[in-house]
Amino acid sequence: LGAAFDRVFVETVGVGQSEVEAAALVDTLVYVANPGTGDWLQFMKAGVLEAPDVFVVNKADLGASARNTAGELEGGVGLGDAGSEPATIDWKRPVILVSARENSGIGELVAAFDAHRAALAAGGALALRRRRSRDSWVLDGLERRFGTFGVERCGGREALRARLAERGAASSFALLAEIGREIE
Repeated sequence: LGAAFDRVFVETVGVGQSEVEAAALVDTLVYVANPGTGDWLQFMKAGVLEAPDVFVVNKADLGASARNTAGELEGGVGLGDAGSEPATIDWKRPVILVSARENSGIGELVAAFDAHRAALAAGGALALRRRRSRDSWVLDGLERRFGTFGVERCGGREALRARLAERGAASSFALLAEIGREIE
C-alpha cells in the first residue's frame, strides 16, 4: 500500500502479539490510549511504553481525565526509552491529546508523523526499519509456505537474514519468489 498512498494506517486491537508484529511493519508506531485507562505502572505492565514512537490520548474533549492519562503517559515514556529506537535517531516520543469531536490535536499528530519520519530518514533508521520489515515479511512468508523445515533447508532464519541483507533494496515479492523456488 505504501507504493500507492502517502500514508497507510494499520490498526490493531488491544495490546499484545499483534502490536509486536505490526511494529515490525510500520515506519511510525502509535499507541492510542483512552482517558482513564490507568497509570504509568499499568502502562509499563502492559508493555506499551517501549515500542511506540508517538502516544495519543483520544477523546481529549473529556477534559481532566484525558489530561491525567496524558500526564501518566508522559511520566512513564522516559522509563521505556531503554528499549526504544537506537541512538541514531534524535527523537523525543510525544504524547498528544486528540479529539475528533472538537477537531483538536489532529494537526499536531500529523506534524508528529512528519517529524518522526524526518528524524528516521536523517539518522538512516528509516531505511533500516524498512529493510527489517521487508526481511521479516519474507521470512514469515517462507515459513508459512514451507514451514520451519523449508526455512532450515536454506540454512535457517539467521542464514536467510544474512542473505536478505546482501540483497539491498530488492522487492519483498521478488525475494519471496526467488528463495521459494530454491526450497521447492
